[in-house]
Amino acid sequence: MTTRRTFLKAAPSLLTLGAMSPRFWLQAAESSGSNSDGRILVVVQLSGGNDGLNTVIPFDRDEYRKARPTLAVPKDDVLKMEDHWGFHPEMTGFADLYQNGQLSIVQGVGYPNPNRSHFESMDIWHSCTRQKNRRSEGWLGRCAAECLSAADVPAIHLGQEQQPLALSSTRLAVPSIKSLDQFCLQGAPTEKLAMAVESPPAVENGLLSFVQSSTSTALRVSERIQQQAKSYQSTVEYPDSQLAQKLKAIAGLVHADLGTRIYYVQLDGFDTHSQQAGAHSGLLRQWTGAVAAFLKDLESHQLDDRVTVMSFSEFGRRLEENASEGTDHGAAAPLFLAGKQLNSGLIGELPSLTDLDQGDLKFQIDFRQVYASLLEDWLGCDSARILGKDYKKIPVFHKT
Repeated sequence: MTTRRTFLKAAPSLLTLGAMSPRFWLQAAESSGSNSDGRILVVVQLSGGNDGLNTVIPFDRDEYRKARPTLAVPKDDVLKMEDHWGFHPEMTGFADLYQNGQLSIVQGVGYPNPNRSHFESMDIWHSCTRQKNRRSEGWLGRCAAECLSAADVPAIHLGQEQQPLALSSTRLAVPSIKSLDQFCLQGAPTEKLAMAVESPPAVENGLLSFVQSSTSTALRVSERIQQQAKSYQSTVEYPDSQLAQKLKAIAGLVHADLGTRIYYVQLDGFDTHSQQAGAHSGLLRQWTGAVAAFLKDLESHQLDDRVTVMSFSEFGRRLEENASEGTDHGAAAPLFLAGKQLNSGLIGELPSLTDLDQGDLKFQIDFRQVYASLLEDWLGCDSARILGKDYKKIPVFHKT
């Protein structure tokens, strides 16, 4: 006989899912692919401060080579895209996207009076406010709550890391999923939990009734999504990296059509204070190879016109290399948008290497202008409501 104690003992399988209950399970169970035409934003956070100058390289500028006697990429090795700039040689995936008209590079992205702390600068990017005015919600959390809440699962964070502030919301629970392989109920055996659901104790406790209802829904949804993930087939060979596997999982979820409009993943390691060359090369290879494979996968399933990928970092690196053959925290850096619906090419000018802000590149475009463009022209949201004020959009997307 199932008792109240037995049921509650089994129930932690649901309760340990945290942000995934109750809204995620209750709404996802009703999913019927109603958002099949919905546009999707995939955010790739490059944590640590990516060195923009060795990513988008001004290979013919003397100032670049003088400031980086050991770190400057040899001119002959640069993947030249235009007359005066090119990509790091490990970025063949992005070079192909650029040549295919699927990559937009927003130059000099930052914000006034830059903060060079990893934590504070990232929080500024996530919340769009300074600490003294900090909101309890992130920009994507506000977006999901304000204009995407009709979707079954508006946003998902995928990965082992702590969920980023960008997705936080006081009105909507955004699930964090370690991996699709673990996207199932853990804890008590499923049979035991199912028995508790099918033969619940006769109690009047409202909380217990809610847990019982949510657990039943969670069982159905967990099984359904696992089946969909298993049915997804990809002929694209992804690189052997954690980021690539995250994006491959997202491709499967896009194909499953859960109605999710925002996906968020992270790649750490860009805080390259010493011996930067080798570490940075590997990170650029992982990042750009994974994004390129992801978009190729979507194209093979005729889903590429629905997805835009934004890659950003909390700041760039200083112009001059340091004594440890690395670079220290800087300010402005390029931001990357990949997808089929973009105005491909450079947006903004290559940064000045002589007109600097305390040794750092000056910002040209406020990152909230990029957000405004994504919110208004891609996700169909009122950017002023999300960002707290109007920011001038930039010409990122094709006019429709």
